[in-house]
Amino acid sequence: MSIIAWVVLGLLAGAIAKAIYPGYQGGGILSTMILGIIGAFIGGTVFTLLRTGTLQITSAGAGLTVPGILVAVLGAIIAIYLWGLIRRSSNA
Repeated sequence: MSIIAWVVLGLLAGAIAKAIYPGYQGGGILSTMILGIIGAFIGGTVFTLLRTGTLQITSAGAGLTVPGILVAVLGAIIAIYLWGLIRRSSNA
């Protein structure tokens, strides 16, 4: 995928994940884009693990298609949850 496609996928997946996930996440467009791109990698890795049984860090399945966006959104939701855990433990 080209860099422009990654940016578009990141914005879409990050924005959808922030809208779905309850609570306030903060951040602007850049953090939403980074969240979506990280989500694409997390979602692609989990998708590959479930499909093949091997752990590979990849964004397979995460493209500018409906299934790819769904995988990226699910990964971005996981990323939001993990980020919340990290922030909560560092504030304690």
